[in-house]
Amino acid sequence: MSQVNAQRGLSSRQETAPPTGRRQLSDMRIVQLFILPTIILLILMNIFPLIYSLFLSFTNYSVISSDPPVWVGLDNYTHILSDPDFWHNFATTGTYALLSVSLQTIVGFALAMLLRSKFAGSGIITTLVLVPMMLSPIVVAVFWRLIFNPSYGILNPILGFTDINTSPEWLGDPALALWAIVIVDVWQWSPFVMLLCLAGLSAIPEYLYEAAAIDRASVWFQFRRITLPQVMPLLLIAVLFRTIEAFKQFDLVQGLTFGGPGDATETVSVELYRLAFQGQFETGLSSALAYIVLVVIVAISNLYIRALNRLREG
Repeated sequence: MSQVNAQRGLSSRQETAPPTGRRQLSDMRIVQLFILPTIILLILMNIFPLIYSLFLSFTNYSVISSDPPVWVGLDNYTHILSDPDFWHNFATTGTYALLSVSLQTIVGFALAMLLRSKFAGSGIITTLVLVPMMLSPIVVAVFWRLIFNPSYGILNPILGFTDINTSPEWLGDPALALWAIVIVDVWQWSPFVMLLCLAGLSAIPEYLYEAAAIDRASVWFQFRRITLPQVMPLLLIAVLFRTIEAFKQFDLVQGLTFGGPGDATETVSVELYRLAFQGQFETGLSSALAYIVLVVIVAISNLYIRALNRLREG
């Protein structure tokens, strides 16, 4: 009798338990419904354009032409690397990146050191300092173009230039135009560096400073041996991000100077835009220039990443 009851209980459990194969099929359907469409969308929107633009960089092709792409091999890359105008654009971009990133690093780190200690109103001041990086770059460009205006802008009177005839034309003088863009970029993105530096400063244990104070270490020694090494990894990450963005800078330049006066502020991104969307719409040549910029950015990023790995190992 007990064996019959045991067999009945076993059969009832087998009837109520869902089949294993059906559960696996249900999981597979979930994968198909949610993951596969995402992968397909990623391929269509990112990977395919990347591969297709790489193919176009080896062709003579214009997007507004009805002619199919004509394979020209490395002619586009040879033309870019042998043209002095393109080298001038790269030099302008490199100068802009060096000036803007260096000043952003100094200003951002200084702001982080000032706002590190809590005082009355420090939260409000920190929030106000972070406002510029929340604004659209093209809005910032239009805003600062009004400030730089020699006729009614407020910057020249603040600097003491009250006579319109002798006031500097920040956006019209080839010697000042690039500096004007650098000033705007530093104003907008120094808070980003400050934010990362504040995160690094807040993570430093207080007992390190207490031990240094007991040993009567100077303020400079504490900064050089404690503060700077602890913040350096995050500071290097901030410099990496800002360097990449500086080499891709387009919004501020286009909104402030349109690459002028002349070609004083014509960065690689501005030249890339002109090749791709103005004139003859040289799609093949612009694709080649885009990949050259990509290679430069990847090379610079590798240098920063190696330096960051050395810091972590140390």
